[in-house]
Amino acid sequence: MSAHTKLARYARMADQIAELIEPVREPIARRATAVAVLHHKLTGVSWTGFYMLSNEHLVVDVYQGPVACLVLAPPKGVCWSALDALEPLIVEDVAQAASHVACDPRARSEIALPHFNQCGDIIGVLDLDSHRLGNFDAEDREGLGRILQLLEEPC
Repeated sequence: MSAHTKLARYARMADQIAELIEPVREPIARRATAVAVLHHKLTGVSWTGFYMLSNEHLVVDVYQGPVACLVLAPPKGVCWSALDALEPLIVEDVAQAASHVACDPRARSEIALPHFNQCGDIIGVLDLDSHRLGNFDAEDREGLGRILQLLEEPC
């Protein structure tokens, strides 16, 4: 899929998510809706969900896919690496990531994006896994980043 096509697809998903969540202020409902749209419309995704900060741990929130790790203790894992860097992280081959936490042993690639509130405080991570090597790229980072902006919570 070309970058132009992929970004156009993300734009359509963002429009759909924005329309669906517009009347609802409840953050969990908004995240759940976004996760459902992303999980069912993205190619090659095996797990889509959020981990939210709670008591200095990342605790699983809304997701779709196989049963997830419930708690990710710092500092291990792609999610913590993205959170610590305060920027998205793409891992083309999780077997090569020293800190990868294998919640699903079939996962081969991953993208994790920090989730901020409207004041710019980090509140969690959007995480997507794939059973395919190299499933995520810069266009995914850009498209998912735009969708995360729709989900920013009040301070």
